Amino acid sequence: MRLPHLLVASIVAGALPAAAQSPIPPKEEQVMAAVLPLPENLRASARVIGYDAAGKFVELRAGSGMVCLAQYPKEKEFHVSCYHQSLEPFMARGRELRAGGTPSTQVDTVRFAEAKAGTLKLPSGPAALYQLFGGTLDPKAGTITGANRLYVVYIPYATGASTGLPEKPKGNDPWLMSPGTPKAHIMFTPSM
Repeated sequence: MRLPHLLVASIVAGALPAAAQSPIPPKEEQVMAAVLPLPENLRASARVIGYDAAGKFVELRAGSGMVCLAQYPKEKEFHVSCYHQSLEPFMARGRELRAGGTPSTQVDTVRFAEAKAGTLKLPSGPAALYQLFGGTLDPKAGTITGANRLYVVYIPYATGASTGLPEKPKGNDPWLMSPGTPKAHIMFTPSM
C-alpha cells in the first residue's frame, strides 16, 4: 500500500531532469507511453513533457486539458503520470526547485509558503491525476501489460470534514492524503 503513496509523492514533487544513463526512447514512443494512463478520449489532446536526446526535460507535444510526463529514463520500473493542466504550476514549481538543488524534504515547504502568499497558483477546483507503474510496455503495439493504476483527485486545502473522507488509508478505500494543505488529494488505489 505504501508504493502508491510514494509514487504520488514523487509526482507531486515533480520529475527530475537529468542526463540519462539509458537510451532515450524516440519522441513518438515517449508520447505514446506517456498518455497511456489517461482515458482514451483525453489522450490525443494532452500536452506531453519528456526527454530530448541529451536527457533534457522538454515539451514533446503541445496540448491542452491534461499534462503527461514521459518515463524518466533513469528509472528501471515503468512509471508515467498525467494530470489536469490546472496542476501544472504546482508540479512545474516542484521540478524547478529540485533542479535548483532544493532538498526533497523542503520542496513542499517552499511550495506551501508560496501558495499561502498567493505567488503559486493552485487549481480552483478538483483536478485529476492518473498514473501507471510497473508492468511491461510494448512500444510497437502501444500497450502495457501488468501495470498498476493509481487515480488521484487534488482538492487544495480539503479536509476529512469538508469531503466526508477518512484521512488515513484503509485497504483500497478512497481516502484524503495531505489534508488541509495545498496538495490535499483523494487517493483511489484499485486492487493491485
